[in-house]
This record gives sequence, structure tokens and C-alpha cells, in this order.
Amino acid sequence: MADLLVALLQPGALTTLLVLAVSIVLFVTGWLAPEVTGLLAAALLMVTGVLKPAEAMQGFGSPALITLMGLFAISAGLFRSGGLDRLRALIGSDAVRSPKRMIAVMVAAVGPVSAFVPNTPIVASLLPVVEGWCKRRGVSPSKVLLPLSFATVLGGTMTLLGSSVNLLASEVSGKLGYGSFGLFSFTAIGLGVWLVGGLLMVVLSDRFLPDRGRDDDDLIADLSSSGYLTEVKIPQGSELIGQSLHASRLQRRFDVDVLELHRGSERFLPPLADRTLMLDDRLLLRCSREDLLRLQQDHTIVLAPTPDAPLQPDLQNSQQMVEVLLPSGSTLAGDCLRDLRFRQRYNVTVLALRRGNAVLRERLGRVQLRDGDVLLLQGPKDAIRGLQATNDLVVLEQLEKDLPTVSRKRVALLIAALVVLLPSLEIIPLVAAVLLGTVAMVATGCLRAGELQRVIRLDVILLLGSLASFSVALEKTGLAAALAKTLLLGLQSWPIYAALVVVFLFTTLLTEVMSNAATVAMLIPIAGQLAQGLGQPPMAFIYCVLFGASQSFLSPVGYQTNLMVYGPGRYRFLDVSRYGFPLTLAMTVLVPFLICRWFGL
Repeated sequence: MADLLVALLQPGALTTLLVLAVSIVLFVTGWLAPEVTGLLAAALLMVTGVLKPAEAMQGFGSPALITLMGLFAISAGLFRSGGLDRLRALIGSDAVRSPKRMIAVMVAAVGPVSAFVPNTPIVASLLPVVEGWCKRRGVSPSKVLLPLSFATVLGGTMTLLGSSVNLLASEVSGKLGYGSFGLFSFTAIGLGVWLVGGLLMVVLSDRFLPDRGRDDDDLIADLSSSGYLTEVKIPQGSELIGQSLHASRLQRRFDVDVLELHRGSERFLPPLADRTLMLDDRLLLRCSREDLLRLQQDHTIVLAPTPDAPLQPDLQNSQQMVEVLLPSGSTLAGDCLRDLRFRQRYNVTVLALRRGNAVLRERLGRVQLRDGDVLLLQGPKDAIRGLQATNDLVVLEQLEKDLPTVSRKRVALLIAALVVLLPSLEIIPLVAAVLLGTVAMVATGCLRAGELQRVIRLDVILLLGSLASFSVALEKTGLAAALAKTLLLGLQSWPIYAALVVVFLFTTLLTEVMSNAATVAMLIPIAGQLAQGLGQPPMAFIYCVLFGASQSFLSPVGYQTNLMVYGPGRYRFLDVSRYGFPLTLAMTVLVPFLICRWFGL
């Protein structure tokens, strides 16, 4: 503790600690987006003089960040060209007859693919396939969607390319002098994690995964039985003016429920039966499809012409109703439907919104969208198909029965294979292979040049680029060494295996409440110093931090893919914890053991 107090007296140390504390609070509370928090921390470290601009911004010019940008493009080229159609066909096959078999297929097929392809686009691509399988087999999505996310998490720890966190950890480790990671540096450990974790996922599926149902909780079925949500306005000359709902003919003539009354800036909630109605009052109604059409022919009320009010449902065959997901990183998150002019932008109507296990139907236009929300949309088939071209929404339904066959899929697979093979044979550096692969994807038509900017996740780039400043500041001010010495006092008499268990468990718990990238950036400098104090290889403890930050199984917000399946699976918060706790416990025991065996500790 004395070493820590001495370190805090060093120039910039206390400031760095305060900036890190504020950042942790912002990461945990979510008051600011993670990438904004990272940029704020980097700016504060520069403004206070802790870091020079070149030191704080060096993460944005790192090979790891450039590699990640190229990986987004290469993975998009694979999906756009149909290079992973065989994976989609395997997952959606009718030969898979039970949820347990589906989970086994996911572990066996999706896990290895996610070792080389970022897991977010994999989950986005496979979600509609798995949803379609669930509908055909009459299986609740909650029995298979969480394992889809966990399978990509397990597979992402097998190679350097499996996760953006792996690339960040390699970059931080290299800058601190411990050495960067090779493409397959920790594959032996990752294979053990994948095999044991996958086996546990299959074994635990029957008892630990909930059955949230399909028909009763489905958004489309739910709205078909309970009605549509719409807003109506009381016009000049309406017989409702001056009457109460109880005395009027509105609810006797139409089978409607009045959910809210809006008068100017005032909002009135039920009971509304005795409230006197006035000119220009707006009523939020829930009614049947037929009554919604009849309301438009009645001059007593008119549909309210607001940006967030539903469109008139078209009874022609060109209309389609689908569910769509806001994936992690969607640019729509944080805004409301009305401000986004959602209807005008996509030519579809939002009928309902699901967040977790709750369906929201009140003033949809004013609800602030979040990652993981599921929207029920209705619109022309062409407009629905057009949604598949945007990265901001994932259509949770296969619009075509047959998977597309694209002539360039073999070219895309060859490019991806060369991107992995050439660096592994040490012919060219990894970053060079990824950049050449990106250019090849565009040059061969696997990915259009105009799509290149859209497929790169700017939020991830900003987050990883800014978080490098955390590691630099901790090392420069001596805080990393001081914190490591403080930990050393408590762990120096412990066996190395027990010390690794503590590091792994602390990292895992921290990454459940804040960004896993931030966890890696903060803890790797401390872990490296701790390992040196214990006389052990720093890379062993760095690997422990890396795997701890990647094994996020306890909460839906701990990892972006967990959040992506949370809404479509109709999960509750504790559902994730119940299925993930045995996995976390197993990984806490297994990963330190595998690290000890690999390094001979």
C-alpha cells in the first residue's frame, strides 16, 4: 500500500487515477457510449498534461487497428459473396431435429469460423437462419440463441483474428515490451477452452436454458390477437367534442381500447371514461385491423398525421410483416423513431417494439432505441428486402427460401484463406495480408467499393484507438507497477495457479460491467508487472487477462453478441446468468490450468 501512495505522489498519477475512475463509472452506467467515453478519457489525459498528443493518439495508427478495419471488410466480402452460405445451410438444415443437436452443430461449425471472422457479423447473419429453423421445428428461440452467442465467444479465443480484443491485447502487450501475439500464439489454450466450453453448453442446455415459448410471446402473434396501435385526432365538427368516452359511441361502435389521451403537452392515462373530450385531442388506440380501416372512413375521428403514427395497413399482397433487430453498433441506437423519420427513411411502419422480455406499445415514436431492441415492421416487400442492405438493422426472417448462390464465393474463400495462410507461414506480416485481402475483395467484386466504409464499425475503431491511452498512462505514471506491487503483497505466497485464478476471475467480473476492451487496456500493464514481481513469464498473466476479458457469460451487456440475441430470444437478465454461471466457473478453473501447462509453470 505504501508503494501505491508513493506512486500517487508522482506527476500525473493522481490525475490518471481520477480519469480512470470516471471512465469506469461511465462504462458501467452507460451514460455515454463506450467509444465516447474512450475519447473523453484520451482528451482529458492530454489536457491535463499526463500524455502528449502523440502518446494518447498512438492507438489510432497501430497495426492492430488497421488489421481490424481490414477484417471487417474481408468478413463482409465473405458474407456478401455467399462464401459462408454452406455454414448458413448447415445451421438451417432440417436434418437438425432438436435444440441440443442445434447447439452441438453451432459449437462444431460456428466456433471455428468465429476464430477467423469477427463474431458480430456471424451472429447477425445467422440470426434469421436460426429463427427460421425455430419456426419450422416449433422450438422456442430461447433454447438456441444464447448458445449461438456463446459459441462465437468461445471460438473467438482460438486465434488472433477471432476478436477485436485479441488485437488490442496484442498491441498493448507489444507497446509495453512484452511482445505482440502471433496468429496462433494462444490457439492451444483456445482449443481446450472451445472443446470443454462447447461440451458444457450442450450438457447444460436442457436444464439451464429457459423455454420462453414461441406462439404466445411472438410479436406478430401478440399483435394479431391484441390489435394494432394507432393515434387518432378529434377533428372540427366531431360528435365527440364535449362528450366523455363513457357517453360517446366510440367504444360501443368500435372494438377499441383507449390507452392514452394527449391534449397539447398534457398526457392523461386510464381511467379515461369520464374525461370530457375536446377539439384536437389525440387518442392512442389499440384496435383490430378491420376497425383500424373503418376508423379512416368515419368522420368522428381521423388518423393523426404524425411522423410516429402507423401508416394505414395495406391489404394488398405486397405488404409484409417482419421482425428486425438493432445490432450492436447500430447508428439508430440513441435516437427515437420520430427524430429518425424512420417511416420516410425505410418506407415501413413500426407496429411494436420489444426490449428484452417486455413489449412496448406506448408512444412508439418517442421511445429511444437501444442496441438489442426488436421492432415489428410492416411495409412493402421491396422495402423489407431493402433493409437487408443496411448494417443498422438485421431482418430476423429469411425472405427467400433458397440461400443465394453467388459466382464469386470461391474467390472470396480463396482470398480469406490466403489472408490466414501467408502470415502463418511468415511470408508477409498479418496487417499487410489483411490490407491486400481487402483490396482483393473489392477488385474481384466480392465487395463493392461503396460498401467498404459502411461495413467498418466506426464505434469499435474509435473505442480501441482511444483505449490505448489507458495503458500508456498507467505505465508512464508508474501506477501499473504500484498496483502490481500492492497485489504482489497478497499473492506472493500463493501458488502460481491460484494467482492466475484470481487474475482471471477479477478480469471476468470487471468485463461484465464495462467494455471488455477497456478491461484489457487497464489490466494488461498491471498483469505484466505482477508477473515480473512473481518471477513468472509476463505473457502467462497477459493471456489470463485476455481470456478473462473474452469469456463473458454472465450478463447480456457483457458482450455485444449476448445483447444481439437477448431481444430475439425473449430472455430475462437472469436467464443469461443461469446458463453462463457454470461456464464461467468451469473457465475459471480451466484457463489458468491450461496456461500453467502451456508455460510449464
